[in-house]
Amino acid sequence: MLPFTQSSLAKIEEFFKEQGYKVRYEKGSFRTGACMLETTKVVVVNKFSNLEIKIQSLWNILLDIEIDSETISEKLLPLYEEVLKSKTVA
Repeated sequence: MLPFTQSSLAKIEEFFKEQGYKVRYEKGSFRTGACMLETTKVVVVNKFSNLEIKIQSLWNILLDIEIDSETISEKLLPLYEEVLKSKTVA
């Protein structure tokens, strides 16, 4: 898992973008910190959540989506490896 920093959040957002997803921050009555609209590849994050909840929520969605390893840039390869490690532990 990544540290709870703005930089980590930006990396996760960039990873989603490389995978063809759009991350949006909106208000709403969320039971969790985020949800995914699978058919449209949109991830909606509660904009009122704190940084830790935003990162954890996006991370949990990353663990559930199918990742196209061909589209991952070298810059985000370490993040992908972290995702793979987390998947094998879970």
